Amino acid sequence: MTTTPAPIEQIMLTAPVIPVLVIEDAAHALPLAKALVAGGLRVLEVTLRTEAALEAISIMKQVDGAIVGAGTVTNVNDYRAAMEAGSQFIVSPGLTNTLGEAIQADNTPFLPGIANAGDIMRGLELGLTHFKFFPAMANGGIPALKALAAPFGQCKFCPTGGISAQNASEWLALDPVLCVGGSWVAPKGEPDPAHIENLAREASGLPR
Repeated sequence: MTTTPAPIEQIMLTAPVIPVLVIEDAAHALPLAKALVAGGLRVLEVTLRTEAALEAISIMKQVDGAIVGAGTVTNVNDYRAAMEAGSQFIVSPGLTNTLGEAIQADNTPFLPGIANAGDIMRGLELGLTHFKFFPAMANGGIPALKALAAPFGQCKFCPTGGISAQNASEWLALDPVLCVGGSWVAPKGEPDPAHIENLAREASGLPR
């Protein structure tokens, strides 16, 4: 019997790379989203690190085919604000019971950050099996994730933090890795749509 993947797993399987976006100017949101989607990266994580982030989420949702979520969600207030802006999924740098319970209660697709076995066990107790391994390179890279994932065969991961065009394919080759998160496909500043579309096309074609 086949089972339908969880909503967050469906999002993670949409493309091999989730762009991690830091948007300083909301005017950049529309051309950036259009270029990324045109290049094959439909899942867009807008980090709540700037004042323009929530407006950017609302704007990017207008792009046909885009799946827009909020990243750097650290508390329930951030979560509520992100959902009001139209977020379709939530990414956090870490995991607390308070945040996890609030998001799980709403059945919102959620990718919480984990760095150790205790984090994963806390997530499993909340009914979560899909996690962001963050910061991936600073936490020991591929050997660390291999060791960490071994006792938790039911879990799947999206490594983020230090992932680049040069090492993304190595991470994607790992069985428990469904996708990676990275900022290299969307350089900071005013978007160059043609360049970003090319970077996105290269990233969307990475094998996994």
